[in-house]
Amino acid sequence: MIDALVLLRLRRFLLSISALLFVGTLVELWLTNHMETAVQMIPFALCALGLACVVAVLLRPGRDALLVLRACMGLVVLGSLFGIYEHVEGNLGFQRELYPNASTGKVVWGALSGASPLLAPGILALAATLALAATYYHPALAKTRKEA
Repeated sequence: MIDALVLLRLRRFLLSISALLFVGTLVELWLTNHMETAVQMIPFALCALGLACVVAVLLRPGRDALLVLRACMGLVVLGSLFGIYEHVEGNLGFQRELYPNASTGKVVWGALSGASPLLAPGILALAATLALAATYYHPALAKTRKEA
């Protein structure tokens, strides 16, 4: 019985850290005024979606909530990858504009160390991965004997 209690606490811990990451990201996005274009609003929506799913699973960790959480976290990871792409593309464009005659290596290096941080959107993928880890072999996802 002690193993079940440890797993329950570990799942709650992972979900709580994920929720804190989503809230922290929302605050950081707001403080950095990440609201200039419609594309910059995507991480706000992804954070809200992720937070809502995590809270739902913390309150009622049933099979349906866990499956919805898994699907939404997949969407959050895709959004995170899109954000990384957007940051790289923005940095590349800026480097090409600043240094039109620069070599490819210098442009790429400048894009990797540019104004838009490449790994900032990755925080959403981290939050989603932690939430997904909390669902690993979750007892609510086990098939009942009637379904098997």
